Amino acid sequence: MELRPYQAEAKAAIYKEWEDKDRTLLVLPTGCGKTIVFASIAEERTQNGKVLILAHREELLSQASDKIKSNFGIDCAVEKAEQTSIESNALITVGSVQTLMTDKRLSRFTHDYFKTVIIDEAHHVLAKGYQNILTYFDKAKVLGVTATPDRGDMKELSETFESLAYEYSLRDAVKQGYLSPIRVQTIPLNIDLSGVKVSCGDFQVNEIGHALEPYLEDIADEMTKICMDRHTVVFLPLVSISQAFRDILNRKGFRAAEVNGESKNRDVILQEFEDGKFNVLCNSMLLTEGWDCPIVDCIVVLRPTKVRSLYCQMIGRGTRLFPGKEHLLVLDFLWMTGKHNLVHPADIICKKKVIADKVTLDLEDGDEKDLFEAEEVAEKNVLEERKNALQKALEEAEKARKQKKLVDPLELELSLGDDSLIDYVPTFGWEAEPATQKQLEYLEKMQIAADKDMCRGKASKLIDRLSTRRSLGLCTPRQAKALSKYGFVNTYDWKFEEASKMMNRLAAVGWKKWNLNIVPEEYIPPSLLRDDDLWN
Repeated sequence: MELRPYQAEAKAAIYKEWEDKDRTLLVLPTGCGKTIVFASIAEERTQNGKVLILAHREELLSQASDKIKSNFGIDCAVEKAEQTSIESNALITVGSVQTLMTDKRLSRFTHDYFKTVIIDEAHHVLAKGYQNILTYFDKAKVLGVTATPDRGDMKELSETFESLAYEYSLRDAVKQGYLSPIRVQTIPLNIDLSGVKVSCGDFQVNEIGHALEPYLEDIADEMTKICMDRHTVVFLPLVSISQAFRDILNRKGFRAAEVNGESKNRDVILQEFEDGKFNVLCNSMLLTEGWDCPIVDCIVVLRPTKVRSLYCQMIGRGTRLFPGKEHLLVLDFLWMTGKHNLVHPADIICKKKVIADKVTLDLEDGDEKDLFEAEEVAEKNVLEERKNALQKALEEAEKARKQKKLVDPLELELSLGDDSLIDYVPTFGWEAEPATQKQLEYLEKMQIAADKDMCRGKASKLIDRLSTRRSLGLCTPRQAKALSKYGFVNTYDWKFEEASKMMNRLAAVGWKKWNLNIVPEEYIPPSLLRDDDLWN
């Protein structure tokens, strides 16, 4: 089986992490073939011993087993309810967390029975059942696979996983043509949720249902204007509300169906939706995981949430490619929530809250817009404000650094325009530890004014950037800073030799730039000249 380039990169990164770590994490967006990646790893890891694939839903177990069978011809044993892998010769077992989590079930196995444990939908791993299983099979190499961790999730997941081996972003997947473009339209309908209570970090579903019920007719009317000819999935908070909304949609002219956990003909309804008999599928959060239907080209979220991972799962039901499908349309609503912060479409792609908030505000005009283009516009609009704030901080820091004539890290980050440094927040425990003395000494040697308050992860990133600059033959930070002082621009992009020659020229004229016979602000070093510059 030939993997896509990013899948091959992910696989290589996982094996690299396993060289000195036991538990690592893989993040791939919904629709990017995470099952294919871990199925390939499971097949190879059978050379080391038995492999266990864990999941919390039957659909996920079947999906993993089917992928392994169809791609590698390997039959998997099953550890679920009355089925067990104990007497099976199968090298790969797909196991239900609910079954394996009990001490009685685990005691059937030796602690080293499985050499590799793979956890699908690993954002659930903090639950007690998963922890019981991992504690029991404590000798195994562990891979967690998920599509939806956010910053908060990652901090919690770091309690179980030692590293993030590989992450492929939704933006890259869309840009490289592996997922569908996403467009968003905000519906001008004010739905008041200000009185809905929050429990365990999210809205109470019963209260959401009661708050939403008076608006169902108006929501259906808005949908008739926008998605009458689309294949739409609607997420709602309660089964009763889902069924009521199905009936309303059918009265409005849609061909709507509803599925829930008790639907006896669920598989039939899902297939009929895929075949086109129905054009709207209503559900009460049943279809967030383990269901693939590429024809879906419209998502309506009527289950507002404060949890980004849950929102990503809902949107992910429509991001897969399909012949003739131009994009996924997400319908957003003007939820009136008072003090509550809801997840909106912008939150699934924007790493910075200030930009996500700006995109959400810009989308409130009701026009359909490409989500990534909206992000680019918002980012440009907030960039100037951020630059001003950083410049002020830089000026203040500069006063404290003058005695050593070193370059403040903030100046380097700002000059390089490196967001991963400017907005750096440690994720894993080791990254938050204080920088080592060796790191601080190296940074000072490289003319960077690091101090004991710098964390180990930030120091590591700075050292990587400086090493890369050195290998590319770029100028030192202090050269760039000095040349900038004399009016030269883009000095961090200069080659080392170019910077050295210009410094020598300055020294030769007594450090008086007006004696250089050039205008520093207009000067472009040879390495940065474009073809059109050469002709001017």
